Amino acid sequence: MRFANALITGASSGIGVALARALAMPGATLHLSGRDAARLEAVAEACRAQGAAAHTRVLDVRDADAMQDWVLGAGRLDLVLANAGIGTGTGDATEPAQAARDVFDTNVTGVLNTCLPAMEVMAAQTAAEDGWRGHVAVVASLAAFVAGPSAPAYCASKSAVQRWAEARDATERRRGIRMHALCPGFIRTPMTARNAFPMPFLMEPDQAAKRMLDGIAAGKLRIAFPRRLYAMSRLVGALPPGLRARLLEQAPPKHQG
Repeated sequence: MRFANALITGASSGIGVALARALAMPGATLHLSGRDAARLEAVAEACRAQGAAAHTRVLDVRDADAMQDWVLGAGRLDLVLANAGIGTGTGDATEPAQAARDVFDTNVTGVLNTCLPAMEVMAAQTAAEDGWRGHVAVVASLAAFVAGPSAPAYCASKSAVQRWAEARDATERRRGIRMHALCPGFIRTPMTARNAFPMPFLMEPDQAAKRMLDGIAAGKLRIAFPRRLYAMSRLVGALPPGLRARLLEQAPPKHQG
């Protein structure tokens, strides 16, 4: 078993559900959090039906004290997936100030509230069969490589956690911990369902979850996919800022809120 003890935030919707289902098997213990109690329990029941032990906690990742209590009380952790995140856009106007704050609080502070206590747990435990004491994976996005004018806070927040995870891996290796930056493209989830524009190479959640977990098991630091969209994102991101902004402003606006 690759990851016998896993903790996932944002497990009540979208890719979080797919990750939980992909990890659920006999002998596995899953710690799942989310903000919707009914949906979270439904995910846990599905995981139990696959043979896993599943424990739920209704939490907001922005609550540092609650997150620390939950993570420190989970016991051994082989894999932590900081998945909880939200998105917003400008719509036909400017990105609202409160929306920008909410995105950073959830997508950046929420990731730190998940990962930092998890890393302390892992540093104190023995190594698993793969030789590491634990793996911490941050769900970023291919949006991390493009400063999209229709979703400023979302792109910036995903860039922040992608770079933090990749930079932190160098020092965490010394403690026997691996970090991973998960950078998927468009995945069919309730969040992307609001997008009123074509989404190239749209993937199903279960496909994305498999790519993520396979990449983590293979020891990859950055797991970015699909490859063609990743290449396009890097190319657009490398353009001069003014040219890039003019190009991206031609795309349909992202839903606001």
